[in-house]
Amino acid sequence: MIKIKSITPQEGLSAFIDFPHDLYKGDPNYVPELFIAQRELFTKHPFHEHSNVQCFLAYEGNKVVGRIAAILNNRHNQYNQATDGFFGFFDCINDQIVAGLLFDAVVEWLRERNVSQVIGPTNFSFNETCGLLVEGFQFPPIVMMPYNAPYYPVLIENIGFVKKLDLLAFRFGEDGYDDKSLRLLDQLRERLKRNRISLRKINMKNFKQEAVSIREVYNKAWDKNTGFVPMTDHEFDHIGKEMKMILDPDFCQLAEQDGKIVGFALAIPDFNQVLKKVKRGRLLPTGLFKILLNRKKVSGIRIILLGVIDGYRKMGIEACLYGTIIKEYRKKRLKYAEASWTLEDNFLINNAITAIKGEPYKKYRIYKKDI
Repeated sequence: MIKIKSITPQEGLSAFIDFPHDLYKGDPNYVPELFIAQRELFTKHPFHEHSNVQCFLAYEGNKVVGRIAAILNNRHNQYNQATDGFFGFFDCINDQIVAGLLFDAVVEWLRERNVSQVIGPTNFSFNETCGLLVEGFQFPPIVMMPYNAPYYPVLIENIGFVKKLDLLAFRFGEDGYDDKSLRLLDQLRERLKRNRISLRKINMKNFKQEAVSIREVYNKAWDKNTGFVPMTDHEFDHIGKEMKMILDPDFCQLAEQDGKIVGFALAIPDFNQVLKKVKRGRLLPTGLFKILLNRKKVSGIRIILLGVIDGYRKMGIEACLYGTIIKEYRKKRLKYAEASWTLEDNFLINNAITAIKGEPYKKYRIYKKDI
């Protein structure tokens, strides 16, 4: 008999975090999340200052067979004048009954809070990890991107969820781009110069002020994207501190006009190459040693953010930012890069990526269901 239990940070959270390790045991593509980072996400993340999360575990006897979180993102509903709820952190054995009971718990919790539609997966919002992998199962996940078994879409769709939108991931091989793309990049730079727009890397000595300017661009550049909610100052500072620890200035490129930042692109090392070796996400006793030993062996990057504010789009800034990062990646002799994620209907960005030979190779889906 399957039982669904509500969990709290004091009781059940460790089992909630650890369940995927057992579910994906033996899967060569699985990458464990760091336990300490996941615990902090559920207990100390700034998201909890304005919104609510309730986690559930499915038990068969004493064995965990599934997990899910119900999420009430108050800022999303205020910003979008909506009555949406979200689900996230869904992991489950291949059993329709277990999946159905988990989603029943989510729907009941959200319905009590006057939600009319459930959207997901988001962990916790579109500003964090989101989407269900529906194409590209043969490839391992890149840092801060989700991974799930191929049977997940069937479980979710059988419950009545339908596609809301798809997110795309693009891959660049070791060559990065061809000579034609390089010539295009040089032409774009010259054209931008005529409009007094230039590119430069982030100034780490002035990181705090640079981060303020980037936050302003971020909140302006994404404001019309589906599901977007501006980050609070605390949320952006939280992410900024995390990024600063792993940031390579060559991979944070800023576009500015007369000293005003109008666009930026950020890429981070694919630390999943290292985390894959950390058993059950534990830093002790050997996990920390493995990270320190292998961090310089990371051979790929993820272009995680790119934004250009309204009024400066369709000038070639997007392609120039992508191209500059890929040029740096090639200079450092890295083996691959991923640009992710982009909305499937963001043709401006998607065309900029394909123009420099980015290949779409994964697709992630956001689902919705009226309740």
